[in-house]
Amino acid sequence: MSKFKLIPSSSAISTGVCTCAKTLCECNMKYCSTRGQEAGLTFKQVLFAGYAKDLGLYMPEDVPVLGPEELQHLKGCSFPELVCEIARKFIDEAEIPTTDLEEVIKDSLKRFRIPEVVRVEKLKGGLNIVELFHGTTLAFKDLGLSVVCGLLSYFLAESSRHVTVLVGTSGDTGSAAIEGVRGRANMDIVVLLPKGRCTAIQELQMTTVLEDNVHVYRVDGSSDDLDHPIKQCFADTQLVAKHNLISVNSINWGRILVQVAHFFYTYFQLCEEVGCPVEVVIPTGACGNITAGCIAQKMGLPITLVAGVNTNNIVARTLGEGDFSVKGDVVTSLAPAMDIQVPYNVERMMYLYANKDTARVRQLMQEFEKSGKVTIPEDIMKAMKTGCTGTFTVDDDEITKTLRRVHQEHHYVLCPHTAVAAAYHYSATRKIGEKSPPKGYIATASPAKFPEALQRAGLEPVTDLVAHLHSLPTRSVEMKKGEDWYSMLKAKIESISAGRAKA
Repeated sequence: MSKFKLIPSSSAISTGVCTCAKTLCECNMKYCSTRGQEAGLTFKQVLFAGYAKDLGLYMPEDVPVLGPEELQHLKGCSFPELVCEIARKFIDEAEIPTTDLEEVIKDSLKRFRIPEVVRVEKLKGGLNIVELFHGTTLAFKDLGLSVVCGLLSYFLAESSRHVTVLVGTSGDTGSAAIEGVRGRANMDIVVLLPKGRCTAIQELQMTTVLEDNVHVYRVDGSSDDLDHPIKQCFADTQLVAKHNLISVNSINWGRILVQVAHFFYTYFQLCEEVGCPVEVVIPTGACGNITAGCIAQKMGLPITLVAGVNTNNIVARTLGEGDFSVKGDVVTSLAPAMDIQVPYNVERMMYLYANKDTARVRQLMQEFEKSGKVTIPEDIMKAMKTGCTGTFTVDDDEITKTLRRVHQEHHYVLCPHTAVAAAYHYSATRKIGEKSPPKGYIATASPAKFPEALQRAGLEPVTDLVAHLHSLPTRSVEMKKGEDWYSMLKAKIESISAGRAKA
């Protein structure tokens, strides 16, 4: 599968000095916390972690840069090959040999419904829809989570170790994580979903999975509310260590790593020639996807990024004005995966654009966690705007109008999150005679998951891939307001370990 001959050097692995002829090599990649308490970690260590010990997020200590010749070589890669090549940049050969890495990725992506895995639908007028939703649960989360769970399983097979995956979801992450874990003997998964705030289809994709290693909780609160007990669990270092607790939200670096690949794929599908710019428009929630885009930029990919948000517009205020602050409660919208008021991957973006100054990141995040607001310093904002060149906000009415207009003009049906991105296509203005770069609009999910939004736009729901869910039995546990959610989670995690000990 690999387009490159990757030749490990014992001296490179032992000293960290690269002796390979090409940049694509084993360069002793190490990871650190964005807040500075931990450094020098391996990929495997951060893959099996949630939050860092100081409650920061893990990032590579250095981002590898590709030269023009390497970009040209990558242009001929299929999507799975690109995932392999990008992953090889961030995972040492000493941790997983190239042949094994290729096999894990190939096996992880085999359940996608189209052979190319990702498809760019080039509609007239430059409306290029980047379809990332051809996986098992019809959302882009399948891309990252299928590979992450494959890598976890690969490393777990080397020992008799068992892990418990703890995940909070605003809609799509939970079902994709469940699909990656269900039936695996060495993994259990506990998922918290916000009751009544996902679509019916999203919820059914989680509650209809009845395998013994899947445990679903319906929480009486928002996706931000359910993050609190999850963060409490990961802050309990004894609980984490004793029960091998990990996360596969975009908290997990592995998710971000895999998502970098679809920015490369989008670029190569749309660029006029390698080196020419491409603009990528991203519907944005917790900022995991846009963080992956920023990393692709840092690697030398000539893309510009635009972030679109729904009514919960903290990301637009943060990236546009430096106003990283929570204002009011989470508002339920037609694009529920973006109903977030605490986009935790902003912390990773701060790290990237503060020149890896972990002390500054720690100070800013501690202020945010204490007061719910912080102003990002001007120098960091200036650097951040070189990565993300624009932001915009789309309310439910505009989502509905965009769904209707794209269907009328192109006979193409979007999901409401993708409609947020596509709204930019109709709002962007250009001067007469001005040539703009090609644009890719990230399609994060299939419209089949959002029948309510389609009906509001006067469109027929897409049912062929989800109709069967309504007839399946369901199983879940309620988490009600006023209950001690942290204690409930802790008890469940302990009971999973106890059950495995008896077995």
